[in-house]
Amino acid sequence: MSAALNRLIDEQNTIWTRMQEIRQGLDDRDMTAEERANWDAAETRLTQVSADIERLQRDDSRQQIDRSQIVTATGRQDDDAQRGDAGEREQRYAEAFYGFIRRGLERLTPEQRELLAEGFGEVRAQGTVVDAAGGYLVPEGFRATMTETMVAFGGLMNVANVITTGTGQDLPWPTNDDTANKGRILAQNTQIVERPVTFGQRKLSAHTYTSDLVLVHLALLQDSVFDLESWLPGVLGTRIGRAVAEDLCVGTGIDEPEGVTVGGTVGKTGAVSATAVITYDDTVDLEHSVNSAYRGNARYVFADSMLKLLRKLKDADGRPIWQPIPAPGFPATINGFGYTVDDDMPDPAVSAKSIAFGDFKRGYIVRQVRDVQVMIMRERYADYLQVGFHGFARLDGRIDDAAAFRVFQHGAAS
Repeated sequence: MSAALNRLIDEQNTIWTRMQEIRQGLDDRDMTAEERANWDAAETRLTQVSADIERLQRDDSRQQIDRSQIVTATGRQDDDAQRGDAGEREQRYAEAFYGFIRRGLERLTPEQRELLAEGFGEVRAQGTVVDAAGGYLVPEGFRATMTETMVAFGGLMNVANVITTGTGQDLPWPTNDDTANKGRILAQNTQIVERPVTFGQRKLSAHTYTSDLVLVHLALLQDSVFDLESWLPGVLGTRIGRAVAEDLCVGTGIDEPEGVTVGGTVGKTGAVSATAVITYDDTVDLEHSVNSAYRGNARYVFADSMLKLLRKLKDADGRPIWQPIPAPGFPATINGFGYTVDDDMPDPAVSAKSIAFGDFKRGYIVRQVRDVQVMIMRERYADYLQVGFHGFARLDGRIDDAAAFRVFQHGAAS
């Protein structure tokens, strides 16, 4: 556990203790203005700290998964010499790539041009659309920055099953549901019964998401103080990430990903009302609409506007269903389940599908093509002393195991 994570956990416990002291001092009276101000400030900070803890824990988990995948795929760790050679080559490619962005192809050394040409050709070999104007494979660090930015804007992508492929061809995805079949006691001299397994198939595409054009003045590109390596992937990734995050939540599934609220099964419908309401009983019914086989890894996904409503709900004994610290070092929960805030989920509204609950690792799959590309338009805007950039990534999302999660839908207008 990192030192930063330990510090956040200590702060989380301190804030929670302070809030409990305020509550215990109330007896049966209402809070004073000063106590209310202290409580609100503590609660705001507690929410921020809990979110930071969750992000750091999620990052630690991703790093552990990445290391285990490397070991599994190779059967052993590469030796130090092999890693050094690969790392050095990646570094040289990155230097060539950023040199090309800042100064143009003609200012590169022959070796750097050769490296870029290999990157260009590799993308072609993988069947990815490349424009002759300059669709170059981006360096590893650039791609990682874009991916992290996309994740920051799409909370659902943190909890879904994300797979990465090297090419963008349609990817058939087999499915089956054998829950209706079960074994039985076999009597003597009795023939066994055939119970075939029925397989279905879904298809994952690779929709192209673009950042649209970003124009950068030539003076900035030539300024070594300007941190192009961080700024450019951040801008391109943010634009792509916003579009991806929205589609994973509410996409129609027609020429775009299938959003969880569109393809997901409604597990609970709220009462008919002129306004968007949700009750404690609604949350319990939604949880139990998901089979207990999935609830061990289940969590909520909703927008911050829904979290605001849920934090005000209390159970039958008058206890808030939102628990900011279920245990030291753990993020807040709803009814004991973790939650993910994704502001591309629908806001609470009449007839809106504003909550998804279940095991999203089993229920929703995101396919992304590893090779992010950046296209550079240097001559087109030369008379403005500007260079144009646009990035694009290829991605799709679909319901995988439809039984793994359910959706809450508000009632219709009265």
